[in-house]
Amino acid sequence: MCEIPDYNNDSVRRRDRLLGVERAAALLRRGEYAVLSMVEERGGSPAGYGLPVSYVWDGGSRIYIHCAPQGHKLRCLDAVPEASLCVVGRTRVLPQKFTTEYESVLLRGTVSRGLPDSERMEALRMIVGKYSPGHEAVGMKYAAASFSRTEVLRFDIVSASGKCKEVAQ
Repeated sequence: MCEIPDYNNDSVRRRDRLLGVERAAALLRRGEYAVLSMVEERGGSPAGYGLPVSYVWDGGSRIYIHCAPQGHKLRCLDAVPEASLCVVGRTRVLPQKFTTEYESVLLRGTVSRGLPDSERMEALRMIVGKYSPGHEAVGMKYAAASFSRTEVLRFDIVSASGKCKEVAQ
């Protein structure tokens, strides 16, 4: 069974929109992308910086993200490793009702890099399995060939919550 550490919806204002832990876990497993939000220094002042990332959840306390081994995101995380990750699942705009159905999970945590090679390769195996099912053998050859040009980030989940909105038809 997969468990999300410290899954707690106490801070969700709309009590009628709580996403249960089972649905939140299902969304983390199947989500196509997440938005990683972090802090950047801009002109000597902190500012928000967020971008979409591909990810895989290990079924426990870790999310893995692959990226290039250099860039702005890594500089931000080196300076402030605390971040949030938001996974948005199914959405459906209902124009006639002036609303949108949705589901989302918000994770807070700390991002690490410079992981051991064995952990990086295992994370890449999970990523290939999630995004290229049925093509794992070829995907792992690709991962091995580009390993030196690939960074893997580990997002350690500190807390999580989820919301959803379903509209009666």
